[in-house]
Amino acid sequence: MILVTGGAGYIGSHTNKALHNAGYDTVVLDNLSKGYENFVKWGTLENYDIGSSDLNEVFEKYDIDGVIHFAGFISVAESVEMPQKYLKNNYKNTINLLKVMRDYNVDKFIFSSTAAVYGNPKKVPITEDSELKPINPYGHSKWLVERALEREAAKGDFNYVALRYFNASGCDFDGQIGEFHDPETHLIPLILDAAIGKRDCIYIYGDDYDTPDGTCIRDYIHVNDLADAHIKAYEYLCSEKESNVFNLGNGQGFSVREVIEMCKKVTGRDFEVKVDERREGDPARLIADSSKIQNKLGWTPQYDLEKIVESAWMWHQKINEIR
Repeated sequence: MILVTGGAGYIGSHTNKALHNAGYDTVVLDNLSKGYENFVKWGTLENYDIGSSDLNEVFEKYDIDGVIHFAGFISVAESVEMPQKYLKNNYKNTINLLKVMRDYNVDKFIFSSTAAVYGNPKKVPITEDSELKPINPYGHSKWLVERALEREAAKGDFNYVALRYFNASGCDFDGQIGEFHDPETHLIPLILDAAIGKRDCIYIYGDDYDTPDGTCIRDYIHVNDLADAHIKAYEYLCSEKESNVFNLGNGQGFSVREVIEMCKKVTGRDFEVKVDERREGDPARLIADSSKIQNKLGWTPQYDLEKIVESAWMWHQKINEIR
């Protein structure tokens, strides 16, 4: 049995589905503050907070072999405004989870980390041995957890894989689950809101970065590719019993303007684009070197930007009931 924390959320629900399709039994732990009960279509839902003093009840009830941990807050902008909120949930509550795992001899942990731990990288594409120097509280909270995982593994009888995501995007091709944040902060669904008419325009935050078109460049990775990587990482821990860290990205960057143009192409719709001031804590370029996980675990991303946007547009139309 695999415990999927935050499994009612975006990436967690897609990974939970992939685990089910791969033959794994799962229990989803989610307090539904950011997730949705109807996204838990596979396995069993337990409504708990990972910081709860009653978390041991879940470990008493189920024979848990390992944990895949998604229960974190994800907004860079919000983290800048409310850093203590991110420290408490992303770091302190994870420490509570690790303590309960230790109490119940659960020794395998897959951590949903982030490229934000790199901050403004000196070299792109970014490798796993690049300097970790987060520039916002969100990235810092994830960096603190990675350090805690190193300490936990050093005690023995515990191994982990930290997966440093770049920009998670796209949706389930079956249309059963998808991306639905409230409020939404991810670029592609925000652009699609403009395409669908829910938003008057799409804002570009800064067009004076040191990039070819002046807008930030990011590496977009389909959520199903992320889910596949989590399964491979879990199976790696089962067989190798060795802690590790891997980047997850396509290895190809797209600027904000390029993503906007792809959304216009896929949807066949035009909409207004406006330029606003830069946001604090946004690096100019984040592109992954994912060769380590490709070589060691045999993971290869399957979906390009066009497929990512196509799947997101299909879901966007469904939730907005456009025929």
